[in-house]
Amino acid sequence: MARYPPDLERWRVAARIAAGARELGLRRATPGTPRREVAEAVEAYIRDHGAEPAFPVNLSRNNEAAHYTPSVDDAAVLAAGDLLKVDVGAHIEGAAADTADTVEVGGGHHHDHLVLAVREAVRDGIAAVRPGGAVDDVSAAIARRIRGRGLHPVVDLTGHSIERYVLHGPKAIPNAPGRSTATFEEGEIVAIEPFATNGVGHIENGAFGNIVRFRADPGAADPVLARLFDRFRTLPFTARWADAPEERAALAKARKRLQTYPVFLEQAGGLVAQAEHTILVGPEGAEVLSVAPPG
Repeated sequence: MARYPPDLERWRVAARIAAGARELGLRRATPGTPRREVAEAVEAYIRDHGAEPAFPVNLSRNNEAAHYTPSVDDAAVLAAGDLLKVDVGAHIEGAAADTADTVEVGGGHHHDHLVLAVREAVRDGIAAVRPGGAVDDVSAAIARRIRGRGLHPVVDLTGHSIERYVLHGPKAIPNAPGRSTATFEEGEIVAIEPFATNGVGHIENGAFGNIVRFRADPGAADPVLARLFDRFRTLPFTARWADAPEERAALAKARKRLQTYPVFLEQAGGLVAQAEHTILVGPEGAEVLSVAPPG
């Protein structure tokens, strides 16, 4: 029996907002623009449209595959030729969406093969979604498209199911076949998320990417931490969002209560591109929720 979220319209709205924020981030990615300025513009768009960021916008460049968001004092600027991933999430009361795309900063065409590979791969993966159908069919479609362009899927990174206040649910959608025996269920929310590289297709951990997440409810002993947990729950966040000195101090003291996210680096230093859509598994196939609003 299909189990659709009872507040499905919230998920649809959150996905449209995330898609609009994604497109804004792609447009703002110009040479000389500070990465922090792009992040703050994207996150402000989400809040201004009635949602909250489901995680700090990821602005990972070149061989950085994922999990970098600017710190409060980040001074790095984008350079012409950077291959920038704009990975955005929005949620409304925990109903979350996750979407991404890749742009070559400055409008050049040196990395078109990478950008086209992931855009075509996410399209092919979505087309292979069926209720009751094998996750492996989607994985095979993604890998076939990426390898057909002479590139490698990043096999250590996957798409994922999404549940309320849980961005990465229990179901993984691998980017290469032979890694899942799961099937899709009608009514579930899923992110299809291919990564392509001209490297070896594996990642390694880099430095801290300025993203953290509560491992569990910290309780009421520290009222500042309790307030922060009430705001973020189990979704990822960043100290850049801490509004007051006491919040930043509380986070600094609560490291054991927080999961930290390292930047994912392509193992051989290869360039990485990413595309991602949040979908609803419908009765006939996938309904793409993260479609950009007109204009």
